[in-house]
Amino acid sequence: MIEEDWLEVADNTEIYFKKWYNPNQQPKAIIQLAHGMVEHINRYDDFAKQLVDMGFYVYGNDHRGHGKTGERQGLLGFFAHKDGFSKASEDLLMMTRKIKATYPSIPIILFGHSMGSFLVRHYIQQHSLEIHGAILSGTGYFPSLQSRAGKFLASLQPAKEPSGLMNWLAFGRYNKKIKDKRTKVDWLTRNETAVQDYERDPLAGFVPTARFFYDLMSGLLVIQDKQRNQSIRKDLPILLLSGDQDPVGQYGSGVWKTAQLYDQIGLNRVTTMLFEEGRHELLFEINKHEVYRAIEGWITDTLRIKV
Repeated sequence: MIEEDWLEVADNTEIYFKKWYNPNQQPKAIIQLAHGMVEHINRYDDFAKQLVDMGFYVYGNDHRGHGKTGERQGLLGFFAHKDGFSKASEDLLMMTRKIKATYPSIPIILFGHSMGSFLVRHYIQQHSLEIHGAILSGTGYFPSLQSRAGKFLASLQPAKEPSGLMNWLAFGRYNKKIKDKRTKVDWLTRNETAVQDYERDPLAGFVPTARFFYDLMSGLLVIQDKQRNQSIRKDLPILLLSGDQDPVGQYGSGVWKTAQLYDQIGLNRVTTMLFEEGRHELLFEINKHEVYRAIEGWITDTLRIKV
């Protein structure tokens, strides 16, 4: 079954969310999804249904400025007037607590893809005790100078207007290693149908506002701050999941740098999986069912659930 609802958060923003579940089955765990930049939670319908078939319940929300949440706000690609990245991360915490109010004894795994992984990395800096594990899909590591420069450039532009410049700086080079390019977003996945669906989706691939990019760059600086990461509980299970042809993860090197970042502060349950030839959106790849099984295996091992 699928349910849809709205969650009102601290600043009165209304957050759209979905729940996928089997009412005839007690969940082994609950997977909370955090989608990526310029997309929305409905794109994860197939993945969520597969997770339900595996014995899990799934919750996921549209972030501020995205999907139905962004439509209700009246502006896609805009988090908030101030502290937007932190607020989007806090929305995930409010979602977690809503889940716990209904299922207080069920383990929760927080799954974030791309920008969603950045939000999860911010979340666990303060609230790692709230969850049983975190999956970071399509994450990366970004030089602080690059993020500071991006933040400065974004600050010079009208806050609520789409920024073609920042969008090009963020994504413009991602297709460069793709041979026989068909679209500007071939870097997302080798699955041509998935790329076509993305391009046709009116709630995907839009150009965000300058303020969004300011918030994003601010967030990237925070999630790589060593002192802030010290507060993550050392036994938090973390899975880093990426394709070795994902430009967001610097073709694997940024994923390993992120793993090293966590290793250096003493986190002792970090696992890294790189899928050969996989691009940015592993959940939409031509071998997505292999990815699904790997995720199920990690969750099962992490929670010591018998399947």
